[in-house]
Amino acid sequence: MNILTEDIRAKKANKITWIGFFANLILTSVKLIAGIIGNSTAMIADAIHSLSDFTTDIIILISFKIVRKPSDKDHNYGHGKFETLATTIIGIALFVVGIGILYSSGENIYSAMLLKTNLESPRIIALITALLSMITKEILFRITLKAGEEINSSAVIANAWHHRSDAFSSIGTFIGIGGSILLGDNWRVLDPIAATIVSIFIMKTAYGISIGSIKELLEESLDDSTNKNILEIIENINQVISPHELKTRRVGNKIIIDIHINVKNNLSIVEAHKINDEIERKIKKIYGDNTIINIHTEPEDE
Repeated sequence: MNILTEDIRAKKANKITWIGFFANLILTSVKLIAGIIGNSTAMIADAIHSLSDFTTDIIILISFKIVRKPSDKDHNYGHGKFETLATTIIGIALFVVGIGILYSSGENIYSAMLLKTNLESPRIIALITALLSMITKEILFRITLKAGEEINSSAVIANAWHHRSDAFSSIGTFIGIGGSILLGDNWRVLDPIAATIVSIFIMKTAYGISIGSIKELLEESLDDSTNKNILEIIENINQVISPHELKTRRVGNKIIIDIHINVKNNLSIVEAHKINDEIERKIKKIYGDNTIINIHTEPEDE
């Protein structure tokens, strides 16, 4: 299994992020203008959501500038945690955006339904813009997700889901604005109701993005299935006895494995070293050439 170098990963991540950055720049401006001219709180909320994409794009660009640096005396395992940290920040930022939209739309619903305040009817320009945003954001989601999977980047994949949450936001906005326009004055509250539903989707997406990266920052082990597979690979290598004390964790796009094995007492250091080399070769074949494996070899009777 061949792994891209950090420099190539950074270049690919930067390229797709810059594409998203300029697309967001244009889209946010159009949505904000359409929301103001079109009297749509849902569209303005949608524009604010898109505005948050600028922050996450900048975070990714900065993080990959650090990630591409080689290991040094202060970061012996590389700078992969910066990518994980970027993913966490994206998730938290997205969650905050969701809360903000929920609060704003909740105020409008309260005003319309309890205080009987008349809400302005959205205009057709807001409806057209919502449709444009849906299409644009879905395209951005697909190309960003593809790039993120190609370079195995949790931060880029998280940013892709940020685009998808924006697409969902625009779908809700489209339904709310369309309902407000087509059903008349009594249904203008559909606009902020749509914004409320969208905010829930956004917070759900944010939680999914954040929880995995937070676990990684807290040094959580790899999942049970992966740990079991690692042990099976090692157990099936000739002359390995009782692999034990397996410890695993993830740093950016690489995994780190610590394992103890027993070998026959009469093996020479050279023979034991060859066994360790075989373990490393087979593990890296499955989990990538950048996998870090620390093997503690013990005599059989220890």
